[in-house]
Amino acid sequence: MTVHILIVEDDRVTRMRLAGYLRSLGYRVTEVEDAEAMQEVIDTDPPELLLLDIGLEGKDGLTITREQRARSRVGIILLTSRDEQVDRIVGLEMGADDYVTKPFDRRELAARIKNLMSRITDIGRSAPKRDAIEEFGPWRFDRMRRRLVSAARVEPLSGQEFDLLDVLTRNPGVTFGRPRLSEIIGRGDLRPGDRSIDVLMGRLRKKIEPDPANPDFLLTRAGEGYCFVAPEVG
Repeated sequence: MTVHILIVEDDRVTRMRLAGYLRSLGYRVTEVEDAEAMQEVIDTDPPELLLLDIGLEGKDGLTITREQRARSRVGIILLTSRDEQVDRIVGLEMGADDYVTKPFDRRELAARIKNLMSRITDIGRSAPKRDAIEEFGPWRFDRMRRRLVSAARVEPLSGQEFDLLDVLTRNPGVTFGRPRLSEIIGRGDLRPGDRSIDVLMGRLRKKIEPDPANPDFLLTRAGEGYCFVAPEVG
């Protein structure tokens, strides 16, 4: 099935050029200029991917990202002309999957779209849904809204946190090495000394574990990587 991409960009020239380029690559593309028009499309013809300008008039891209991630698993790539790193960090923390800074190379954007769509498909097929862990300890893993829910609180997950926890809980007891996890969350090849996976795992443990220093669920296999284990009750 052809991937449906929804471009949300208030600059008409940028929007039309980008839409034309993506259509030439075989994607089905819808283009709108604001959040209201975007929501009408989502309600009637949901896309697989949002290309979302951060600096929209009215409801901006960061707000849209937070709202969409709370209700769906649509892929989100942020488009921004801003140089401030904080915008990119906040966008990823709110659940965006990737970002591209304007002016961007169209071929680079096309590669990022292809990689994201492949990653989403790969995660979805990583294990039969009946094997996926939905509840563990005090938590219920709400995959639709990308969050963890307990009787006491709700913990939203960033895009990378969700991808990491999703693949681990779909494969309980299976150890994933850091290079493979880096591919799954869209960071590509892991360079020597890159501790990004460890940092990401540390953030997840702080959200999930009663004692992050002595985890019950997200375990380290020395020299191998990480795995998810749901302790037996009783």
